[in-house]
Order: sequence, then structure tokens, then C-alpha cells
Amino acid sequence: MIVLTCIQSCASQAKINGVSFVASKDAITENHIQSVINLNANYAAIMPFGFIKDLANPNIVFDTDRQWFGETKAGAKQYIKTLQKHEVSIMLKPQIWVWRGEFTGLIEMQNENDWRVLETSYSKFILTYAALAQEMEVPIFCIGTELEKFISNRPTYWEDLIGQIKKVYKGKLTYSANWDEYTRTPFIAHLDYIGIDAYFPLSETKTPTVAECLDSWKPIKENMYFLSKKYDKPILFTEYGYRSVDYSGKAPWKSDRSMTGVNFEAQTNTTRALFDSFWQEEWFAGGFVWKWFHNHENAGGLKDSRFTPQNKPVEELIRAQYNIK
Repeated sequence: MIVLTCIQSCASQAKINGVSFVASKDAITENHIQSVINLNANYAAIMPFGFIKDLANPNIVFDTDRQWFGETKAGAKQYIKTLQKHEVSIMLKPQIWVWRGEFTGLIEMQNENDWRVLETSYSKFILTYAALAQEMEVPIFCIGTELEKFISNRPTYWEDLIGQIKKVYKGKLTYSANWDEYTRTPFIAHLDYIGIDAYFPLSETKTPTVAECLDSWKPIKENMYFLSKKYDKPILFTEYGYRSVDYSGKAPWKSDRSMTGVNFEAQTNTTRALFDSFWQEEWFAGGFVWKWFHNHENAGGLKDSRFTPQNKPVEELIRAQYNIK
């Protein structure tokens, strides 16, 4: 058994108890963030978007009139300002959406010219939001989300990009690595948090038990601990969460709309096991639950099998966890 000790940079810090705040077509009001406050959340991830047409297309389209307001720079700024008024801290997390919902980790160019076009396009995209993060005094900036092929093919570009970001933004940096990617991220040493989208498979059963999930977490947790110790950097779950659906622990990354068997016990048990495994560890910084909609009264509910915990039994579990000081 390993003894889990404190990582220097995470010691004595309060946990990041965050929500992934979904961009909408409208500006938000004080009423829209009351549910975040009621959850005892102290952080929100704000997620403006850039779009590409397919996995081999190098052009990122962003901050246009055709996007929803919350997906644009002006929208992100308005969301940040409104949340900050109520002392909710921000992780700004610009993301890429591939049309038809293809997985961003598979973005890969077919020739050198297209790689260079993508690099130029991505730099413009990410530096725009790095500047916004600095302007709004955002404490954490995420430089990318689930971009494994892009990173593995162009590691030098990413190191150079981090250098450019640091000239613009003076806060803390992370990268949102997919659950099966995080050990291979080549630039961890240049970041402040080891970011992970924590959709690890835990259980093959229809309604996984807490005990079953705790056992599944043990070897994963040990690997994270040693990575955190190696780099002297805390682990941050840039996304975590489970659908309220049968087999919620089998492939938690799936958002397949054919999965419709609502199962709140499965969602609650998997979430409880995650909290019990990580939230007490000093080398673990916290995380952002996926996902939280601004119109709380209409989100989630007792017929919903999607990720959001809103208006479901698991919301009370998260509220209690986030209230622990």
C-alpha cells in the first residue's frame, strides 16, 4: 500500500469544487447562477467554442455571429463577469467542436502545409482567450481539450505555444487530457495542474456499487499519485461525471442517445466512489462536474438520462461534498 502524501503546490489549498457551465444562446443573469451558488460550487469552467468541419480540416472558425452568444468571446466575458460578482472563480476552457460530433482526439492533418495552417489557426484561437483570461483575472486557463493526435504529431508546436501563452497570461495553466491520454502528455512539466477528463471505465454492471467502483479506482489512483509526485503538480479533474443511465460506469465518456434506461442509483454510486477516492487527497486539486446548464429549473430532472446532475438525486450528493471545508 502506498502512503499518499502532500504535493508541494497543492498543500493548504481549498478544493476546486467546480461545474462545467454550458454555453447558451443568451446572456446569463443573476438568477441563472443562483443554482451554482446553491450547489456550493466555488469554480465554474467557461467554455467558448471553435469549430472545424472535419478531422482533417485545418481551419478553426470561432467568435462569429453564427455562434451562440455563450460560445463567443463576448459571451465568455459576460459569463465570467456575472459569476465573479458572486465570488465564483473561473477556469477558462476554450474547446474545439468537430462538426457531426467526431472525437477531437482524432484531429490529424494529412500534410505539412495543413499542419501549419492548423497551428496558425489554433494559436489565434487559444491566444485570443488567453488574453481574455488575463483581462478578466481568471485564475486557471486550459490550453486545450482532448487533442491527442494534434499533440503527439506536433509536440514542438505545443511547447512553443505554451511559451506564447505565458507571455499573454500570468495565471495557472492546465491541459484537459482524455482519461486514456493523460500519461502521454509531453508538456506536463510546463503546466501548473495535470488536467484529466476522468471518464475511466469502472464497472460492467447495470447498477455499479460504490464498493465495486472504489476497487476499480485503486490502481488508477495510484498511477495518478505517482505522476503527481514525479512532476510535483496536483491532479485536476478538468471534467468528471456520469450519466444517470444503466451501465453508467462501463464507458462513462459515451453520450449515445440510444442509452435511455434512466438509473439514478448508478449515477449516484459512481459519483460517490469518485468523491471518496479523491477529494480527501492533498495532491488532488478538485474537479469540474460535467455539465451544468444555466436554466436550472428546466435542466435534467427525473426522466433525464444525460450527464447533468441537475434536479436529480446526485445533485444533493455533490452539494454536500462541495460544502465540506
